[in-house]
Amino acid sequence: MSGAALGIEIVVVFFLALFLLHRYGDFKKQQRMVLFGTLLAWYLCFLIVFILPLDVSTTIYKQCKIDHEDHASVPTVNPIPSNHTAANTSATPTKSAPTACYKPWSYIPDGIMPVFWRVVYWTSQCLTWLLLPFMQSYARSGGFSITGKIKTALIENAIYYGTYLLIFGSLLIYVAVHPEWHLSWYELQTIGITAANTWGLFLLVLLLGYGLVEIPRSYWNASRHGHLLIKTYFKASKLMTEKADAEENLEDVMEEVRKVSESIKYNHPLRKYIDTILRKCPVDYQEKMGRNMDDYEDFDDKQNTYPSEKSLVKLHKQVIYAVQRHNRTRVQWQILLQQAIHLEDVAKNETSSTHQFVHSFPSSEPAGWFSRYVYTPTVEWYWECLLKTWFYRLLSVVLTLFSVAVVWSECTFFSTRPVLSLFAVFIQLAERDYNYLYIEMACFVTIFFLCTCVYSTVFRIRVFNYYYLASHHQTDAYSLQFSGMLFCRLTPPLCLNFLGLIHMDSAISHQQKEQTAYTSIMGSMRVLSFIANGFYIYYPMLIVILCIATYFSLGTRCLNLLGFQQFVGDSEMTSDLIDEGKELIRREKRKRQRVEDGENRRREWKERYGNSRDDYTARNRSSHEMKETSYSDAVTPRDNRQAKYSRSGGRAERDSIELLQDAEPLDFNAESLTDDALDSESGRHAGGRYLSMSSSRSRIFDDV
Repeated sequence: MSGAALGIEIVVVFFLALFLLHRYGDFKKQQRMVLFGTLLAWYLCFLIVFILPLDVSTTIYKQCKIDHEDHASVPTVNPIPSNHTAANTSATPTKSAPTACYKPWSYIPDGIMPVFWRVVYWTSQCLTWLLLPFMQSYARSGGFSITGKIKTALIENAIYYGTYLLIFGSLLIYVAVHPEWHLSWYELQTIGITAANTWGLFLLVLLLGYGLVEIPRSYWNASRHGHLLIKTYFKASKLMTEKADAEENLEDVMEEVRKVSESIKYNHPLRKYIDTILRKCPVDYQEKMGRNMDDYEDFDDKQNTYPSEKSLVKLHKQVIYAVQRHNRTRVQWQILLQQAIHLEDVAKNETSSTHQFVHSFPSSEPAGWFSRYVYTPTVEWYWECLLKTWFYRLLSVVLTLFSVAVVWSECTFFSTRPVLSLFAVFIQLAERDYNYLYIEMACFVTIFFLCTCVYSTVFRIRVFNYYYLASHHQTDAYSLQFSGMLFCRLTPPLCLNFLGLIHMDSAISHQQKEQTAYTSIMGSMRVLSFIANGFYIYYPMLIVILCIATYFSLGTRCLNLLGFQQFVGDSEMTSDLIDEGKELIRREKRKRQRVEDGENRRREWKERYGNSRDDYTARNRSSHEMKETSYSDAVTPRDNRQAKYSRSGGRAERDSIELLQDAEPLDFNAESLTDDALDSESGRHAGGRYLSMSSSRSRIFDDV
């Protein structure tokens, strides 16, 4: 193939990253730099996961060629002793000839992979340590100038840069105090890479210990619909509390913005900062505060006290954080609500005798060809009520076996004689038969499983709930940047750890074998022997303790004892939160049902009376036009003024009739019968307590 497989995978991975970014991000609303940075970060990390198996198969083929060359250089017969004649000599082979080497279908020529890995690795490291944290802090900064935003971003990222520089400086001092080592550019590169991998491996093992247990258990619990529904009620209760706090915090911040906006008039020097803050507020709040502005009033420095620029910077940052938190809780609540409604539908349909799945709230969008011909209500019933349970149980068992294999291999991968790592055993068995396709698939599945365990843990743990990934374009810019930063930071050490599991990293296995191009750009860890022979070997054994603690939910129980509400089955607080969540879901369903009933009544009203109303309006308009035309022809020039007012009166009457005819029926099942018109007359808006607006100076019906 001569590198064709590499080119195909590069293109396919790019479109995969673009598709996922389109699914989770929003190309229309989010900034181009945020989307570009996230796309590049995801693309580089996916390249490492997809291309590393090709590097492994190519390295195995190169090792086979080296073994053949060594065998050809060694004599295959024993030398003839001097006291033996040629008649009684016998040739005895000293080593059996190895089988012929077969070139893999995805073979990559020499010289391509080192350059490729160097570009991918260093670009991803620049993104994760420099650009993405800086972009994230820059976007969240409350400064109004570029210089202020840059200064704030550098101060906030000092902790990240400091930890990295601390590790790098410690390793540099360790190398410098040894006189037998001479620092060169290559060794400095190795120290920098080791510092980044050490930081990533430290966090990697912590996250992996949780994910190896929690992911198989989550799929097993997903097969128990009753347990999953109860846990969803518990999450709904906690999320509603957080959502209410976010809404209250947003209202308080908007109240501060309103006060500052009213005190600083249009011609004040700080007004441009207020306009910047208002643009970050939600649209409905912008409209409410915009209607209350009196731009004709000038400011007076002697009579009023005005906030300083520093306080406005602080207010600007509070607005950004409050809006982000409000949007996050709103999106998470909609996702959780949809999940709870679906689980309740599954519980209702399990006892259905018709074997057809019925939704409480059918989708308003027209069904596609897949739903009409393939995923029919009957197929959906069998999948949701019967097959899905057993599929999740089988998947949970498979993932459990995979997790056990990973834990065992992490504790024994340093042993090369005998080979104890299960993944090394599987790869070496396939290497004997030159089954390159199996090798590549096994490497990809293993790396993908490890990545899933690590990355999903970040978005599962309650401490990291500040960030989330939601499909249907619901992920905010901060979560996208955080995900790209996290992927670039953890993927390289994870893949290096995987190469150690399959004994393809000579720095850990201490075997004189051909190493992958990915390992070569990481540098020789023998420069830092205590890292290669100590930390990289013994620290992953900590994963056993973490898995045991996760299995017995020790962290959850400790947090529950400290006052953080966690899902513990035998807790009275958990039962109260479950009941509260059930009532919240029932209330949301009633609200959604009222909205749906109101739309159905409006639709029926339009279908029943729409045609007759249109006909009546047309006849009424034509009759008025005929009357005006006949009257205008009959009046004399001296009666033009009277005719003009007659026509005006007829037009006003016609407008009044059309307004009355276009009125839609009221929804008496709604939560409140308060209309916007009544609210505007009473001088109070229903959206919040803090935007007390004066009544409108001009009425819409003043001209009638």
